[in-house]
Parts: sequence; structure tokens; C-alpha cells
Amino acid sequence: MEVKIGVQHTPREIVLESGQTAEEVESAVSEALSGKVQLLTLVDEHGRKVLVPAERLAYVEIGEPAVRKVGFGPV
Repeated sequence: MEVKIGVQHTPREIVLESGQTAEEVESAVSEALSGKVQLLTLVDEHGRKVLVPAERLAYVEIGEPAVRKVGFGPV
């Protein structure tokens, strides 16, 4: 699933492919914005953790699950 994170005072957004479900990502974002945790922590498909301070979150865009395309197509 593709997740885009906007960070305040930063011109670029963070884009990652996560193995987490949309509900897990939404729950992590909700906890960070409510003040329950200080960092938004997400894990990408390669097992790397992405940590963003909760007070710096501008937006989080949760995309559809990535569909793997297999086969031959026009070049």
C-alpha cells in the first residue's frame, strides 16, 4: 500500500510502500495526532521503519493496495 506523508516546513513528501493494512496505518496516524505517541512509526515493504514527529505532520495520504502486474505488455 502506498503511503504519502507531508511534513511541515519540508518541500518534499515522504512516499513509501507499506505492508501494513490501511486500518493499521490509519490507527498509527490517529494515535500520533491524538498525542498518545510522540512519533508516527510506519514500516515499509523492506522492513525499514519511518519515524516522523507527530507535531510535524501536515497530511497523510493512504493509497490503494499495490497490485503486482505480471506478464508481457507492449513496450
